[in-house]
Amino acid sequence: MSVVWRLLPAALRLHPPASPICCCRRRIQASAAGSSANVFDRGMKKRQKKWAAAAAAAGDGGQCDYLREEVGSRIADRVLDIVRTFPVALDIGCGKGYIAGNLTKDTVQKIFQIDVAENVLKCPIETEIPTYHILADEEFLPFQENTFDLIVSSLSLHWVNDLPGAFKQINYSLKPDGVFIGAMMGGETLYELRCSLQLAELEREGGFAPHVSPFTAVTDLGNLLQQAGFNMLTVDIDEIQVNYPGIFEVMEDLQGMGESNCAWSRKSMLHRDTMLAAAAIYKEMYGNQDGSVPATYQVLYMIGWKPHESQAQPAKRGSASVSIGDIGNLSEPMVKKDKEF
Repeated sequence: MSVVWRLLPAALRLHPPASPICCCRRRIQASAAGSSANVFDRGMKKRQKKWAAAAAAAGDGGQCDYLREEVGSRIADRVLDIVRTFPVALDIGCGKGYIAGNLTKDTVQKIFQIDVAENVLKCPIETEIPTYHILADEEFLPFQENTFDLIVSSLSLHWVNDLPGAFKQINYSLKPDGVFIGAMMGGETLYELRCSLQLAELEREGGFAPHVSPFTAVTDLGNLLQQAGFNMLTVDIDEIQVNYPGIFEVMEDLQGMGESNCAWSRKSMLHRDTMLAAAAIYKEMYGNQDGSVPATYQVLYMIGWKPHESQAQPAKRGSASVSIGDIGNLSEPMVKKDKEF
Protein backbone atom coordinates (compact mmCIF):
# COMPACT_ATOMS: atom_id res chain seq x y z
CA MET A 1 0.00 0.00 0.00
CA SER A 2 1.30 3.43 -0.89
CA VAL A 3 0.96 6.60 1.15
CA VAL A 4 0.33 10.07 -0.29
CA TRP A 5 1.65 13.05 1.67
CA ARG A 6 0.49 16.54 0.75
CA LEU A 7 2.88 19.41 1.40
CA LEU A 8 1.29 22.33 3.23
CA PRO A 9 2.21 26.00 2.95
CA ALA A 10 4.58 27.18 5.66
CA ALA A 11 1.85 29.27 7.34
CA LEU A 12 -0.30 26.16 7.92
CA ARG A 13 2.39 23.88 9.35
CA LEU A 14 2.49 23.76 13.13
CA HIS A 15 4.86 20.90 13.87
CA PRO A 16 7.36 19.21 11.54
CA PRO A 17 7.12 15.40 11.44
CA ALA A 18 9.66 13.33 13.35
CA SER A 19 11.01 11.65 10.24
CA PRO A 20 14.24 11.68 8.26
CA ILE A 21 12.06 12.82 5.35
CA CYS A 22 11.38 16.42 6.20
CA CYS A 23 7.97 17.42 4.79
CA CYS A 24 8.62 21.12 5.05
CA ARG A 25 9.44 23.08 1.94
CA ARG A 26 13.13 23.81 2.02
CA ARG A 27 14.12 27.25 0.86
CA ILE A 28 16.11 27.25 -2.32
CA GLN A 29 19.58 28.64 -2.18
CA ALA A 30 19.88 32.29 -3.07
CA SER A 31 21.39 31.52 -6.45
CA ALA A 32 18.41 29.36 -7.38
CA ALA A 33 15.79 31.67 -5.95
CA GLY A 34 16.66 34.86 -7.71
CA SER A 35 18.41 34.11 -10.98
CA SER A 36 16.36 31.37 -12.65
CA ALA A 37 14.64 32.10 -15.95
CA ASN A 38 10.89 31.62 -15.92
CA VAL A 39 10.53 29.72 -19.21
CA PHE A 40 7.79 27.21 -18.37
CA ASP A 41 4.31 27.66 -16.95
CA ARG A 42 4.49 25.17 -14.10
CA GLY A 43 0.79 25.55 -13.36
CA MET A 44 -0.03 24.56 -16.93
CA LYS A 45 2.31 21.57 -16.74
CA LYS A 46 0.54 20.42 -13.58
CA ARG A 47 -2.83 20.67 -15.33
CA GLN A 48 -1.51 18.82 -18.39
CA LYS A 49 -0.32 15.95 -16.22
CA LYS A 50 -3.66 15.82 -14.44
CA TRP A 51 -5.56 15.78 -17.74
CA ALA A 52 -3.34 12.97 -19.06
CA ALA A 53 -3.78 10.89 -15.89
CA ALA A 54 -7.56 11.46 -15.91
CA ALA A 55 -7.78 10.40 -19.57
CA ALA A 56 -5.78 7.24 -18.86
CA ALA A 57 -8.00 6.38 -15.90
CA ALA A 58 -11.18 7.09 -17.91
CA GLY A 59 -10.58 4.75 -20.78
CA ASP A 60 -7.35 4.65 -22.79
CA GLY A 61 -5.64 2.41 -20.21
CA GLY A 62 -2.33 4.23 -20.43
CA GLN A 63 -1.82 3.58 -24.15
CA CYS A 64 0.40 6.68 -24.31
CA ASP A 65 2.78 5.43 -21.60
CA TYR A 66 5.05 3.56 -24.02
CA LEU A 67 7.82 6.18 -24.00
CA ARG A 68 7.86 6.58 -20.21
CA GLU A 69 7.84 2.81 -19.76
CA GLU A 70 10.78 2.38 -22.13
CA VAL A 71 12.92 5.13 -20.60
CA GLY A 72 11.99 4.01 -17.07
CA SER A 73 13.22 0.49 -17.82
CA ARG A 74 16.50 1.84 -19.22
CA ILE A 75 17.10 3.89 -16.08
CA ALA A 76 16.36 0.79 -13.98
CA ASP A 77 18.99 -1.09 -16.01
CA ARG A 78 21.56 1.57 -15.08
CA VAL A 79 20.61 1.20 -11.41
CA LEU A 80 20.99 -2.58 -11.63
CA ASP A 81 24.46 -2.15 -13.17
CA ILE A 82 25.64 -0.74 -9.82
CA VAL A 83 26.47 -3.67 -7.55
CA ARG A 84 25.02 -2.17 -4.40
CA THR A 85 21.87 -2.20 -2.29
CA PHE A 86 20.28 1.23 -1.77
CA PRO A 87 18.43 1.50 1.57
CA VAL A 88 16.49 4.69 0.67
CA ALA A 89 15.78 6.00 -2.83
CA LEU A 90 13.87 8.93 -4.32
CA ASP A 91 12.10 9.12 -7.69
CA ILE A 92 11.58 12.73 -8.88
CA GLY A 93 8.62 13.25 -11.20
CA CYS A 94 7.73 9.59 -10.80
CA GLY A 95 4.45 9.49 -12.71
CA LYS A 96 3.01 6.02 -12.19
CA GLY A 97 6.37 4.69 -10.97
CA TYR A 98 7.88 3.49 -14.25
CA ILE A 99 11.33 3.03 -12.69
CA ALA A 100 10.31 1.29 -9.46
CA GLY A 101 8.27 -1.24 -11.42
CA ASN A 102 11.52 -2.58 -12.88
CA LEU A 103 13.44 -2.80 -9.57
CA THR A 104 13.42 -5.27 -6.69
CA LYS A 105 13.88 -5.12 -2.94
CA ASP A 106 17.33 -6.62 -3.37
CA THR A 107 18.39 -3.40 -5.10
CA VAL A 108 16.22 -0.74 -3.42
CA GLN A 109 14.80 -1.36 0.05
CA LYS A 110 12.53 1.69 0.23
CA ILE A 111 11.55 4.34 -2.31
CA PHE A 112 9.90 7.75 -2.03
CA GLN A 113 8.13 8.99 -5.15
CA ILE A 114 7.19 12.62 -5.76
CA ASP A 115 5.10 14.23 -8.48
CA VAL A 116 3.27 17.50 -8.95
CA ALA A 117 -0.02 15.86 -10.03
CA GLU A 118 -1.97 14.15 -7.26
CA ASN A 119 -4.12 11.89 -9.43
CA VAL A 120 -0.95 10.43 -11.01
CA LEU A 121 0.19 9.26 -7.58
CA LYS A 122 -3.13 7.51 -6.92
CA CYS A 123 -2.71 4.91 -9.68
CA PRO A 124 0.86 3.58 -9.32
CA ILE A 125 2.40 0.59 -11.04
CA GLU A 126 2.69 -2.38 -8.68
CA THR A 127 6.12 -2.99 -7.17
CA GLU A 128 7.48 -5.17 -4.40
CA ILE A 129 9.44 -2.22 -2.97
CA PRO A 130 7.83 -0.36 -0.02
CA THR A 131 6.70 2.91 -1.60
CA TYR A 132 5.74 6.31 -0.19
CA HIS A 133 4.14 8.97 -2.40
CA ILE A 134 4.65 12.68 -1.79
CA LEU A 135 2.86 15.49 -3.60
CA ALA A 136 5.61 18.02 -4.32
CA ASP A 137 7.10 20.17 -7.05
CA GLU A 138 10.34 19.02 -8.71
CA GLU A 139 11.66 22.58 -8.39
CA PHE A 140 11.38 22.56 -4.57
CA LEU A 141 12.57 19.27 -3.07
CA PRO A 142 11.26 19.04 0.52
CA PHE A 143 14.03 16.88 1.99
CA GLN A 144 16.81 17.23 4.50
CA GLU A 145 20.47 17.09 3.63
CA ASN A 146 22.09 13.64 3.23
CA THR A 147 18.78 11.75 3.10
CA PHE A 148 18.93 9.41 0.09
CA ASP A 149 21.37 6.80 -1.16
CA LEU A 150 19.91 6.93 -4.67
CA ILE A 151 17.92 9.55 -6.60
CA VAL A 152 16.40 8.82 -10.00
CA SER A 153 14.34 10.89 -12.40
CA SER A 154 12.75 9.97 -15.72
CA LEU A 155 11.48 12.50 -18.28
CA SER A 156 10.63 15.19 -15.76
CA LEU A 157 13.52 17.61 -15.31
CA HIS A 158 13.28 19.09 -18.82
CA TRP A 159 10.20 21.02 -17.57
CA VAL A 160 12.06 22.62 -14.66
CA ASN A 161 12.70 26.36 -14.95
CA ASP A 162 15.91 26.34 -12.88
CA LEU A 163 17.80 23.20 -13.88
CA PRO A 164 21.07 24.21 -12.16
CA GLY A 165 19.14 24.83 -8.95
CA ALA A 166 17.36 21.48 -9.27
CA PHE A 167 20.69 19.67 -9.65
CA LYS A 168 22.01 21.45 -6.54
CA GLN A 169 18.95 20.36 -4.54
CA ILE A 170 19.41 16.77 -5.72
CA ASN A 171 23.05 16.86 -4.65
CA TYR A 172 22.01 18.39 -1.30
CA SER A 173 19.52 15.55 -0.66
CA LEU A 174 21.98 12.77 -1.50
CA LYS A 175 24.17 11.09 1.09
CA PRO A 176 27.92 11.19 0.47
CA ASP A 177 28.79 8.55 -2.13
CA GLY A 178 25.13 8.59 -3.23
CA VAL A 179 24.30 8.48 -6.92
CA PHE A 180 21.90 10.39 -9.13
CA ILE A 181 20.65 8.68 -12.32
CA GLY A 182 18.34 10.65 -14.55
CA ALA A 183 16.93 11.03 -18.05
CA MET A 184 15.50 14.07 -19.79
CA MET A 185 14.59 15.14 -23.30
CA GLY A 186 17.43 16.54 -25.41
CA GLY A 187 17.55 19.45 -27.82
CA GLU A 188 16.88 17.41 -30.98
CA THR A 189 13.62 15.98 -29.66
CA LEU A 190 10.70 16.23 -32.14
CA TYR A 191 12.74 18.14 -34.70
CA GLU A 192 10.42 16.82 -37.43
CA LEU A 193 7.37 18.32 -35.75
CA ARG A 194 9.16 21.59 -35.00
CA CYS A 195 10.35 22.12 -38.58
CA SER A 196 7.00 21.19 -40.12
CA LEU A 197 5.06 23.63 -37.95
CA GLN A 198 7.53 26.45 -38.54
CA LEU A 199 7.48 26.03 -42.34
CA ALA A 200 3.68 25.82 -42.38
CA GLU A 201 3.30 28.99 -40.32
CA LEU A 202 5.80 30.87 -42.47
CA GLU A 203 3.85 29.89 -45.56
CA ARG A 204 0.33 30.54 -44.27
CA GLU A 205 0.81 33.29 -41.67
CA GLY A 206 4.07 34.99 -42.58
CA GLY A 207 5.83 34.14 -39.31
CA PHE A 208 6.07 31.42 -36.68
CA ALA A 209 5.88 30.93 -32.93
CA PRO A 210 7.58 28.16 -30.89
CA HIS A 211 5.31 25.11 -30.63
CA VAL A 212 7.89 22.68 -29.23
CA SER A 213 9.41 23.51 -25.86
CA PRO A 214 13.13 24.35 -25.65
CA PHE A 215 15.31 21.53 -24.34
CA THR A 216 18.78 21.33 -22.83
CA ALA A 217 21.72 20.62 -25.12
CA VAL A 218 23.91 17.64 -24.25
CA THR A 219 27.00 19.88 -24.36
CA ASP A 220 25.66 21.84 -21.36
CA LEU A 221 24.55 18.92 -19.21
CA GLY A 222 27.96 17.81 -17.95
CA ASN A 223 28.90 21.37 -16.94
CA LEU A 224 25.64 21.83 -15.04
CA LEU A 225 26.13 18.58 -13.10
CA GLN A 226 29.73 19.47 -12.27
CA GLN A 227 28.74 22.94 -11.08
CA ALA A 228 26.11 21.33 -8.83
CA GLY A 229 28.83 19.35 -7.03
CA PHE A 230 28.67 15.94 -8.76
CA ASN A 231 31.75 14.00 -9.82
CA MET A 232 32.49 10.80 -11.80
CA LEU A 233 29.99 11.98 -14.40
CA THR A 234 28.56 9.91 -17.23
CA VAL A 235 26.37 11.49 -19.93
CA ASP A 236 25.12 9.59 -22.96
CA ILE A 237 22.51 10.09 -25.68
CA ASP A 238 19.85 7.75 -26.94
CA GLU A 239 17.34 8.33 -29.74
CA ILE A 240 13.97 6.62 -29.78
CA GLN A 241 12.03 6.87 -33.03
CA VAL A 242 8.31 6.15 -33.06
CA ASN A 243 6.20 5.94 -36.23
CA TYR A 244 2.73 7.48 -36.33
CA PRO A 245 -0.03 7.63 -38.96
CA GLY A 246 0.34 11.42 -39.16
CA ILE A 247 1.05 14.69 -37.37
CA PHE A 248 -2.29 14.72 -35.57
CA GLU A 249 -1.55 11.37 -33.92
CA VAL A 250 1.85 12.69 -32.81
CA MET A 251 0.23 15.66 -31.09
CA GLU A 252 -2.53 13.50 -29.62
CA ASP A 253 -0.02 11.14 -28.01
CA LEU A 254 2.04 14.06 -26.67
CA GLN A 255 -1.10 15.31 -24.97
CA GLY A 256 -1.79 11.82 -23.62
CA MET A 257 1.72 11.71 -22.15
CA GLY A 258 1.30 15.11 -20.49
CA GLU A 259 4.18 16.35 -22.66
CA SER A 260 2.46 19.19 -24.50
CA ASN A 261 4.23 22.53 -24.74
CA CYS A 262 3.92 24.64 -21.58
CA ALA A 263 6.37 27.44 -22.38
CA TRP A 264 5.09 30.93 -21.60
CA SER A 265 5.90 31.92 -25.19
CA ARG A 266 3.67 29.22 -26.70
CA LYS A 267 0.92 30.17 -29.14
CA SER A 268 -2.57 29.60 -27.77
CA MET A 269 -4.01 28.16 -31.01
CA LEU A 270 -3.16 26.98 -34.51
CA HIS A 271 -5.30 27.78 -37.55
CA ARG A 272 -6.85 24.88 -39.42
CA ASP A 273 -5.11 25.77 -42.69
CA THR A 274 -1.76 25.90 -40.90
CA MET A 275 -2.29 22.47 -39.37
CA LEU A 276 -3.24 20.93 -42.72
CA ALA A 277 -0.18 22.49 -44.32
CA ALA A 278 2.04 21.20 -41.49
CA ALA A 279 0.64 17.69 -41.94
CA ALA A 280 1.44 17.78 -45.67
CA ILE A 281 4.96 19.14 -45.06
CA TYR A 282 5.61 16.51 -42.37
CA LYS A 283 4.75 13.67 -44.75
CA GLU A 284 6.61 15.20 -47.67
CA MET A 285 9.85 15.86 -45.77
CA TYR A 286 10.00 12.98 -43.30
CA GLY A 287 7.34 10.44 -44.33
CA ASN A 288 8.09 6.72 -44.60
CA GLN A 289 7.29 4.62 -47.65
CA ASP A 290 4.33 3.01 -45.88
CA GLY A 291 2.68 6.42 -45.34
CA SER A 292 3.59 6.79 -41.67
CA VAL A 293 5.69 9.61 -40.22
CA PRO A 294 8.53 9.30 -37.66
CA ALA A 295 8.89 11.28 -34.46
CA THR A 296 12.34 11.31 -32.85
CA TYR A 297 12.78 11.56 -29.08
CA GLN A 298 16.35 12.36 -28.06
CA VAL A 299 16.89 11.19 -24.48
CA LEU A 300 19.86 12.40 -22.42
CA TYR A 301 20.94 9.99 -19.66
CA MET A 302 23.12 11.24 -16.83
CA ILE A 303 24.88 9.67 -13.84
CA GLY A 304 26.58 11.70 -11.13
CA TRP A 305 27.98 10.81 -7.72
CA LYS A 306 28.14 12.92 -4.60
CA PRO A 307 31.79 13.16 -3.51
CA HIS A 308 33.13 10.92 -0.74
CA GLU A 309 36.63 10.13 0.47
CA SER A 310 36.24 6.44 -0.42
CA GLN A 311 35.86 7.21 -4.13
CA ALA A 312 38.73 6.86 -6.57
CA GLN A 313 40.76 10.07 -6.80
CA PRO A 314 42.76 11.34 -9.77
CA ALA A 315 46.52 11.04 -9.52
CA LYS A 316 48.52 14.13 -8.58
CA ARG A 317 49.69 16.29 -11.43
CA GLY A 318 53.19 15.30 -12.54
CA SER A 319 53.15 11.86 -10.87
CA ALA A 320 53.20 9.89 -14.16
CA SER A 321 56.34 7.84 -14.86
CA VAL A 322 55.84 7.52 -18.65
CA SER A 323 55.21 10.37 -21.06
CA ILE A 324 52.35 10.05 -23.53
CA GLY A 325 54.67 11.36 -26.21
CA ASP A 326 56.95 8.32 -25.77
CA ILE A 327 54.22 5.78 -26.38
CA GLY A 328 54.54 6.04 -30.18
CA ASN A 329 58.26 5.20 -29.96
CA LEU A 330 57.68 1.79 -28.40
CA SER A 331 58.23 -0.84 -31.10
CA GLU A 332 57.11 -3.77 -28.90
CA PRO A 333 55.39 -4.26 -25.55
CA MET A 334 57.61 -3.97 -22.51
CA VAL A 335 57.65 -7.28 -20.61
CA LYS A 336 59.15 -7.60 -17.20
CA LYS A 337 61.20 -10.77 -16.98
CA ASP A 338 61.39 -12.79 -13.82
CA LYS A 339 64.78 -12.98 -12.18
CA GLU A 340 66.54 -16.31 -12.39
CA PHE A 341 67.92 -17.67 -9.19
